[in-house]
Amino acid sequence: MKVININNLTKSYGNARGITNVSFHVEEGEIFGFIGPNGAGKSTTIRTLLSLIYPTSGKAEIFGKDCIEFAPEIAKQVGYLPSEVFYYDNMKVIDLLKYSASFYKKDCGKRIKELAEIMDLDLKKKIDDLSLGNKKKVGIVQGLLHEPKLIILDEPTSGLDPLMQQRFFDLLLEENKKGATILFSSHILSEVQRLCDRVAIIKEGKIVTVEKISTLKENNYKKFKIETKETAEQDFFNIAGVDNLNVADHSVSFLFRGDINIVMKKIAEVEIANLWIEEPDLEEIFMHYYEKEV
Repeated sequence: MKVININNLTKSYGNARGITNVSFHVEEGEIFGFIGPNGAGKSTTIRTLLSLIYPTSGKAEIFGKDCIEFAPEIAKQVGYLPSEVFYYDNMKVIDLLKYSASFYKKDCGKRIKELAEIMDLDLKKKIDDLSLGNKKKVGIVQGLLHEPKLIILDEPTSGLDPLMQQRFFDLLLEENKKGATILFSSHILSEVQRLCDRVAIIKEGKIVTVEKISTLKENNYKKFKIETKETAEQDFFNIAGVDNLNVADHSVSFLFRGDINIVMKKIAEVEIANLWIEEPDLEEIFMHYYEKEV
């Protein structure tokens, strides 16, 4: 079942960049990554999906229901953490969370305490007295307290220290095991690589590719690093399938996609001191997509 289904979603802001013909879907039980640098269109896509802003054209569905027509009904089953959280400063954390829980017409008291303990959040403090990181923790608890079927996270780890990030990732994996579907938007590629099954890469408001992480890493590219006995020639490995070529003295590195026999024959023509062939990390693949023209 497609929990999220987005078809040709477009949001125009006149001359300012919005999103253009964005299409992807998220399967039930999936942790789906949505990556691109700040300003690429991630938040616009998410806000349009949640009917916080309306699309210029195109359509989006959650749980098979139109996002605009059924927005109040859908919201009961969705947990959302925006990239920036803003609250009433004079409220205590517990009062804010109880107020949030009241919208779902269910007793969330036990779950609030569980989540606050996991995230090391002091429920008695006033919002005004919290650091940026602790305000983000409030947002995390607020987004998960009603045990939503779909969790949508927009740059969720900004402000969290490494220990809290790890706890948060563990919490997400636990929610996923219980059946929650997760849309995880980030510009931090290691997070996406660690958590997600599939990923959509967005550039300048347009989807560049939608792939399994395993496909991006394993099937498409290999990372070569070669130490040569003689000074490497700049253009020697300038062959079809080679990207991100770097040549310096006795060192050559590049990404390669295609028939590996071609590049191995080329390597055989050189006196080499050492050779490494690895899977590239997601960041290297990501930069490749960003350097290409779409």
